Amino acid sequence: MESRNAYPAAVVRALEEAVMTVEGISGNALMERAGAAAFEHGRRRFAQARRWLVLAGSGNNAGDGFVIARLAKEYGLGVETLLLSPPNRLRGDAATQFEAMTAAGVPVASYGGGGLPPCDLIVDAMLGIGLDRPLKGRYLEAVQAVNESGIPALSVDIPTGIHADSGRRMGAAVRAALTVTFIAEKSGLFLGEAPDHAGQRVMEPLGRIPPQPHRKVEDAADGRQRGLRIFAEQDWRAMLAARRRADHKGRFGHVLVIGGGPGMGGAAWLAGEGALRAGAGLVSVATHPEHAGEWIRERPELMVRAVRGGNDLAPLLERATVVAVGCGLGQDRWARELFAAVRESSLPCVIDADGLNLLARSPARSEPRSNAPPLVITPHPGEAGRLLGLSSGQVQADRLRALGELRQRVAGVVLLKGAHTLVSAEQGPPWVIDAGNPGMATAGMGDVLAGLLAGLWAQFADAIPENVAALAAYAHARAGDIAAAAGQRGMIASDLVAALRQVVNPETLERGQ
Repeated sequence: MESRNAYPAAVVRALEEAVMTVEGISGNALMERAGAAAFEHGRRRFAQARRWLVLAGSGNNAGDGFVIARLAKEYGLGVETLLLSPPNRLRGDAATQFEAMTAAGVPVASYGGGGLPPCDLIVDAMLGIGLDRPLKGRYLEAVQAVNESGIPALSVDIPTGIHADSGRRMGAAVRAALTVTFIAEKSGLFLGEAPDHAGQRVMEPLGRIPPQPHRKVEDAADGRQRGLRIFAEQDWRAMLAARRRADHKGRFGHVLVIGGGPGMGGAAWLAGEGALRAGAGLVSVATHPEHAGEWIRERPELMVRAVRGGNDLAPLLERATVVAVGCGLGQDRWARELFAAVRESSLPCVIDADGLNLLARSPARSEPRSNAPPLVITPHPGEAGRLLGLSSGQVQADRLRALGELRQRVAGVVLLKGAHTLVSAEQGPPWVIDAGNPGMATAGMGDVLAGLLAGLWAQFADAIPENVAALAAYAHARAGDIAAAAGQRGMIASDLVAALRQVVNPETLERGQ
């Protein structure tokens, strides 16, 4: 499946060289394109901003900022540039663009610390993708001044202070309203703290990169982080083609949701709802006897079965296509029996919530069994930490590393939830989900996702499990974005269930239905 990609800094630099070679242009001409693209986005997005302040360092990122300042001056805007490094440290194309900017009459001064002069828009052209150490001195002061000013900031290529590969905040980082990034997406913009700092993200390719040089550049990155595949709208539409008129429910699989221990029936109900709204042909829910009678009136489409132990699952497992286990399951003897019965079956399985806590108690795998059933685990950072013996903070600090360690821990697909969810199997770059919002950080969202994933997997049994997991994560996030139209604060998991029917039928969204 073709996809967009995000790359680490080393690969982006190689891609820059490829663009200049293919386009037959110099580095200075590429800088002109970058600055012009950022200026146009800034002018359109911040149309009311009449006074621009450009903060510039000493590298190519500063050169882009000098182009922006010159174009703003030529457009008739008030503009001033503050330098964080002496002009004599400028080299190459950045020095050339500095001379052009000053010749155009843009006022230039050195940043002396403290607050910033009055302006309507700050252009952050201080540091780009080469940052590899924590900020200090004037750069640290300037970033803090930007964030304290309350003035919107446009970051050039990447917010100053964000590591381009990991997304870590290097001591401090600009909180931008808009980031205009060039050539290719940067891996770090999807990881770590970067989502809190990039604001709206726009990518400008600045030129053509034919397929063959593109592959050579990727091969040259062998041994380093290869980047991310961005699961986005074109992937979603490609996987969810309209159904054929002769289709019937037998073609769309039978999902068995196992969960809902005493006092936790709602979690299994939400997972069952997610599977139904995914389009599964049949959905059964195996739950604790205390809940079995509650759901008949609420959702008669769910086939609810009371189970008292692992032996009661055998006839249900025989009829199922995919199992989702763990939502509200608990960790008592009843839960352990059911979980053990699922693990002994040969069915494709989604493990979430308490299923992950039970999995954390089992020994780490050495080598996967050749006959092991397909498996997808869906941990949030806390559950991932329990599987790895880490804190959730440690998982969040390096999500790519945690993802790799989870792949070693579990023979299957890992769906690591959070801002820009990551999905990965054993081979190839991970998927990153370019959708979702903070309103989804509330109870029950993961239960809906587990059911949604199982429901999609039941329909697309021949698809690559990793791609189905990415599709589910994207559809879940997209439903969250639809629900957030009424406001993020106060969103609940059921709001996503209501939106899923639209999301799994892209053609209805195209018609505005």
